Amino acid sequence: MNSIILLSVLGLGNLFLGFRRSNRLLLPVMMLILGLVLTVNFIDWNEGAQPFFNGMLTIDNFSVAFTGIVLLTALVLVPFSQKYVLDGEANLAEYYSLLLFSLVGAIMLVSYNHLLMLFLGIEILSVAMYVLAGSDKRNLRSNEAALKYFLMGAFFTGILLFGMALVYGATGTFVLSEISFAVQNPAPGFESLKPMLYIGMLLMFIGMGFKVSAAPFHFWTPDVYEGTPTFFAAFMSTVVKTAGFAAFLKLLVQAFPAANAQGIWLPTLTAMCVLTLLIGNVGAVAQTSIKRMLAYSSISHAGYLLIALVAYNGQLEGASANGILFYSLAYSVATVAAFGVVKLVADARQREDYDGLNGLAKTNPLLAFSLTVSMLSLAGIPLTGGFFGKFFVFSAAVENGYIGLVVFAVVMSMVSIYYYLRPIISMYMRDTDAETAEAVPVTTFQAGALLLLAALTVLLGVLPGLVAGAL
Repeated sequence: MNSIILLSVLGLGNLFLGFRRSNRLLLPVMMLILGLVLTVNFIDWNEGAQPFFNGMLTIDNFSVAFTGIVLLTALVLVPFSQKYVLDGEANLAEYYSLLLFSLVGAIMLVSYNHLLMLFLGIEILSVAMYVLAGSDKRNLRSNEAALKYFLMGAFFTGILLFGMALVYGATGTFVLSEISFAVQNPAPGFESLKPMLYIGMLLMFIGMGFKVSAAPFHFWTPDVYEGTPTFFAAFMSTVVKTAGFAAFLKLLVQAFPAANAQGIWLPTLTAMCVLTLLIGNVGAVAQTSIKRMLAYSSISHAGYLLIALVAYNGQLEGASANGILFYSLAYSVATVAAFGVVKLVADARQREDYDGLNGLAKTNPLLAFSLTVSMLSLAGIPLTGGFFGKFFVFSAAVENGYIGLVVFAVVMSMVSIYYYLRPIISMYMRDTDAETAEAVPVTTFQAGALLLLAALTVLLGVLPGLVAGAL
């Protein structure tokens, strides 16, 4: 709760810094705010469940751990916004405040215990993203991305709300534990309400599937990521996905555990998982834009995280939760580094295709090394965090008997190696041309962030026990 209060108050205070003639103070203040909130967040570790707002929000180890991931992700991402400072971006204070407010929504998503708080968290997070997706007002692609994201987001929010209404109509409550109790201990006449409950669950899964870019509700992702400014696309790809999957897991474990035993939502999630893995990986193979490839990569990683949801063992602190926690951290660190390099290269060379990376190993060895480490981690190569992320998720699935699903996921992982190696080939095996001969400008601040991200990726691959089993 301290994190929510600090982010809300300091986000409002940050707006007043926008009245200064110079915006050079904004970046260090933003880093200071995120560092402070990240530190304060872990004060609640091992303090037990702390309910707020009559139990509508609960701060426990689960929420503290996932809050830590989203705050750390934002902290290591902020250095890549330095170009906005150097260019004198007039609206930078507003952009930073919107990011802080969106983090409030993300924390609500990982801490909710009431469906209304789930809805509020999604809306606080989403509304900020709608605005930031269209922040490059002179760019038609950014305008298109904002419009698509807003219209589709509003549509799927309506589906999610309708599902909540049907679940409430069948159970008479919005509280997750009470929904579970009503399903497991049916009152007289509940049999006639089961169709309403099942349809409500399905609609809620559709709404949540849209938020985490799961197929077949993924179709907005490539266009929105491509049109959104790269800095905000990185935030969307990491923070939103981490918070969304934590919320999805809480919904399944705390509200609908009995429904899984009856085989109601399991086939739906399994189908979504297989379709997401297939579309994400096959779609990424065909891309020529690295931003669109990262968008399809984001879809494919949603498929791997769905495996953990399918294989959950009925506990919020079990193997699935730990798998999602570790995978989210490893994925976020690697994705921030990838988007960071893409942004730096695109700003300098005005290109977002693979050829824009040609010869980067000669002109900017640090950028090439950082992008290589992130690509290898996303592909799940050993000695990177991505390898153990997939290992923990696959292990949870195998323990629960989903061997066929794991085999399919491994095949899709083999497919992903093709498109993750393409940027590496361009950087190390292709020669520069007139457009790529110049070195990409990188500040010391950004170079330090890239080195930190690469070190974190390798550290998670060498010492996974630092995070694994935290829940």
